Amino acid sequence: MKKMKLVMVGNGMAGVRTLEELLKIAPEFYEITVFGAEPHPNYNRILLSPVLAGEQTIDEIILNDWSWYSDNGITLHAGFKVTEVDRVRRVVHAAGPNGEKVSAEYDRLIMATGSNPFILPIPGKDLKGVLAYRDIADTQAMIDAAATYKHAVVIGGGLLGLEAANGLMKRGMQVSVVHVAPWLMERQLDDVAGKLLQKSLEERGMQFLIGAQTQELVGGDDGRVKAIRFKDGSEVPADLVVMAVGIRPNTALAESMRLHVNRGIVVSDTMQTITDPRIYAVGECAAHRGIAYGLVAPLFEQGKVLATHLAEFGIGRYTGSLTSTKLKVTGIDLFSAGEFMGGEGTEEIVMSDPFGGVYKKLVIKDDKLVGACLYGDTVDGSWYFKLLREGRKVHDIRDKLMFGESNIGDTGHQGHNKAAAMADSDEVCGCNGVTKGTICKAIKEKGLFTLDEVKKHTKASASCGSCTGLVEQILMFTAGGDYSATPKKKAICGCTDHSHQDVRDAIRNDKLLTIADTFSALGWKTPNGCATCRPAINYYLISTWPKQAKDDPQSRFINERSHANIQKDGTYSVIPRMWGGETTADELRRIADAVDKYKIPTVKVTGGQRIDLLGVKKEDLVNVWKDIGMPSGHAYAKALRTVKTCVGSEWCRMGTQDSTQMGKDLEKAMWRMYAPHKVKFAVSGCPRNCAEAGIKDVGVIGVDSGWEMYIAGNGGIKTEVAHFLVKVKTAEEVMEYTGAFCELYRQEGWYLERTVHYVNRVGLDYIKKRILDDAAGRKALWEQLQFALDGEPDPWFDFKDAAVDTRQFEPVAVVKA
Repeated sequence: MKKMKLVMVGNGMAGVRTLEELLKIAPEFYEITVFGAEPHPNYNRILLSPVLAGEQTIDEIILNDWSWYSDNGITLHAGFKVTEVDRVRRVVHAAGPNGEKVSAEYDRLIMATGSNPFILPIPGKDLKGVLAYRDIADTQAMIDAAATYKHAVVIGGGLLGLEAANGLMKRGMQVSVVHVAPWLMERQLDDVAGKLLQKSLEERGMQFLIGAQTQELVGGDDGRVKAIRFKDGSEVPADLVVMAVGIRPNTALAESMRLHVNRGIVVSDTMQTITDPRIYAVGECAAHRGIAYGLVAPLFEQGKVLATHLAEFGIGRYTGSLTSTKLKVTGIDLFSAGEFMGGEGTEEIVMSDPFGGVYKKLVIKDDKLVGACLYGDTVDGSWYFKLLREGRKVHDIRDKLMFGESNIGDTGHQGHNKAAAMADSDEVCGCNGVTKGTICKAIKEKGLFTLDEVKKHTKASASCGSCTGLVEQILMFTAGGDYSATPKKKAICGCTDHSHQDVRDAIRNDKLLTIADTFSALGWKTPNGCATCRPAINYYLISTWPKQAKDDPQSRFINERSHANIQKDGTYSVIPRMWGGETTADELRRIADAVDKYKIPTVKVTGGQRIDLLGVKKEDLVNVWKDIGMPSGHAYAKALRTVKTCVGSEWCRMGTQDSTQMGKDLEKAMWRMYAPHKVKFAVSGCPRNCAEAGIKDVGVIGVDSGWEMYIAGNGGIKTEVAHFLVKVKTAEEVMEYTGAFCELYRQEGWYLERTVHYVNRVGLDYIKKRILDDAAGRKALWEQLQFALDGEPDPWFDFKDAAVDTRQFEPVAVVKA
């Protein structure tokens, strides 16, 4: 049977969940093509806040990685924006990041275009430094701004605005939240809960301008926002303004297709557009019975219904959703559902303990629970929501209603287990629509014993995390004695129970030389590992057994496979190495010629005293490097990045030592050094410390009698001042001590662990014992590093030795119809 062609416009959570449901019931029915405007696979938008706060990485919030698409035969055009849909010929046309054109025919089309952030139509909205908060690019822009600027203003005191403010505050910015309503999160909380939340956040350092009305954003001479002005004439300084004032369904493409749009793409109960039965809409862009939903639970319900119709079962109907909001805002648990504001004909039962940080309000009408608002203690939120949905009379439990499910009936006297009392049809994870029955079935059939396993197989607790405790209860109740609580040592990933240290020890003790050997020796659960464990094991192999273990480029992250930093628009940056930040007129001419020849849009001096060429097309990378003819700066790698220097005694009248030469010598000795994470050095010629040596992985400061050495500093998310290690007399000693510390870190650090975290884990006393007290051991470590780096190839000039797959730089051939 010939497969029908299914095209989906949009690569977000609702659309991809639809495909997941479809693949479960009709895996061979369609030839599927997906167009996503962002250059990323499907990711969890809910978890952008932890990424902004520095608690998670982009890789950790990916829901379906690149391999998922290929494993399921799905053609993904990431970074491609659909420009036109021809409904007569049933063809979708899209443009890529470099203007390349792609088309795809369809028998069925899914519109999953999501929503756009609303930007206040005020003067100054187009200034530099004014952002929305919607996707990975917005998040990265805020992270970059936080590294440079000090004052941030977030307009909007809803969930997204508060999460943005919290993340920016954790990145070191002073943050003010502007909210026109009388209390925070007025759509999810009543005034009491909203003011409790404000008080709690103010205690953490967040500032609020409640009721303030923004008039305009004021720009500086550089075209960047510098202040926000209110209607009363007052101003607040702002280097960064984040607008989080709501979303609007993204219907521009649908309107150009002449689909009926009214507060979203209008759909029927089968998620078909009422204009064209071959076209469906799902997610935030869809308007069902006049409502466009913004929470994930109803969107996933829509996806399940849509999948049954695409599979031609014709049995599903989406009749709308009664929604509840269960959130964790900056660590504070919140829940609301139904008519929580009360009103005419309602009664309210209220419990308030401001000192204890707990507030509960239950709203009753006609002997039924019709609304609930909980702050601080949300454990019974799902039970209240169940009562609300079922419309159960509450007269018989009214006196105990406020105290939760555990105080109802006899179970309250026997040690209530909420998991045991729940029906299989009861929902546990609202974000992903997972019921107790689904979790129990997975635990029994797949032999699951840990929370991570349940997350992986059911997605329960994998989004906002507010149901984690309940999922663990179900796991304990179902698995019984086989239940495994969260282990004291954290596994590398879900493919194994072994920790980073377990793997490092096994590779060294058993002389494992390949990834396959490691998987076999340690009993890996998945035959080929995953994007988390493969790069780590590859690093552990080549750092433990240099010259014997073979580097596997395909087990590196994309930047290290391409040997260039991919940018948010899909282009790349080229950063050649400048020894100690010093360059020549000849090098500058070659760089300038390459910029002109390849029409590179941006040239920037980096914080590490190098020149960054931004916006290079992938197919030009090889020739750009060839024309520049300078060594790789490894700006994309977990390796030695930069050695920052001041001019030192050669030029500066304050200089006591030749810091430039010292920096060049250090860099030339260790520039090809791969490590668990990026490494930065700095050398200052005098205690005035112009090269900022006190916040580097290795910092060296010249003094009259020699050099002072510092280790494990970090100028990143949280600035960490380096620890004083030792004072030495000669440049040779600086080289030896630096090399020994770096090799110790290379051998013992866990993958993606910065030096500051490595030293905090093992202790500074341990480092001093290995580097200062053991002269023979120090010399041996330095020799081991030199042995490992000897002959290490430059990836841009030794393609064969560096095992670079040059096919990736060849432009994709476009076959014209």
